[in-house]
Amino acid sequence: MELNNKKAYYEYFFEDTFTAGIVLAGTEIKSLRTGKASFNDSYCAFFKGELFVRNLHISEYAFGTYTNHEPMQERKLLLNKKELKKLEAKTKEKGYSIIPLRLFINENGLAKLEIGLGKGKKHFDKRDTIKARDVDRDVKRIYGL
Repeated sequence: MELNNKKAYYEYFFEDTFTAGIVLAGTEIKSLRTGKASFNDSYCAFFKGELFVRNLHISEYAFGTYTNHEPMQERKLLLNKKELKKLEAKTKEKGYSIIPLRLFINENGLAKLEIGLGKGKKHFDKRDTIKARDVDRDVKRIYGL
């Protein structure tokens, strides 16, 4: 199971990426294993020195009972103290954001979230991205790569 945030690569330039553990409830991990999650407008923010992911939608587990989780709750991310300090210092600079890029389950069965330290693209940068993508697609179509 792996979910990618394709829109993030269109909206941001990424300088650095980190793989973080994510604190989940029992029904959340079960729902993730079935692929029921969405990155729409999700972002990461600091609160009292800890990093949380917000607006990450994990659907309610179909077979959950009264112990089911809320789909849009904040979830804590687990990183080293050194990485947290680096991210917090960078986000205080103008224009930097921490964006979730990929949600996956590793070989040990643990849910991980890949986050990126990104700077927003301007409109002309987005046009360049579209142009490069179109050229690559045309080259692959012509040469059969």
